[in-house]
Amino acid sequence: HLATSLPLPSERDHLRPRIDLIAFMIDIKSKYSLKNVEASLAHVDASFFLGKVCFLVTGVGRVNYCSVETNAIWKLGEVYCSPVLYCELELEGIRVATAQRLLRMLQICSGQIPGVSALSFGSLMRNSADE
Repeated sequence: HLATSLPLPSERDHLRPRIDLIAFMIDIKSKYSLKNVEASLAHVDASFFLGKVCFLVTGVGRVNYCSVETNAIWKLGEVYCSPVLYCELELEGIRVATAQRLLRMLQICSGQIPGVSALSFGSLMRNSADE
């Protein structure tokens, strides 16, 4: 399910499936995209930041057209204890690899992988990024 911003409309709450993972997409070429994500973060329950949120940064193949500082995005990841994934949607191989990575994250967050919790997965992502 896709949403352009949060909060989600409440009139369909009873029809909405359980939310296991929130992937905030940030277009590195759009300052509005980052502002929209920052505004939406206030509407996410604090428990989701324990391994059930990630930031997906698109447009990274066009460094000359960047409107968003990568440091600002890394800071979001640090502040919210959530992984930051970079991808270029225009390249099929990277797009497929990113989709597979997100699917694996979703499987972990929804409890479909025995022995791995969203919380332990989040700490593994942070530890690998720190090295």
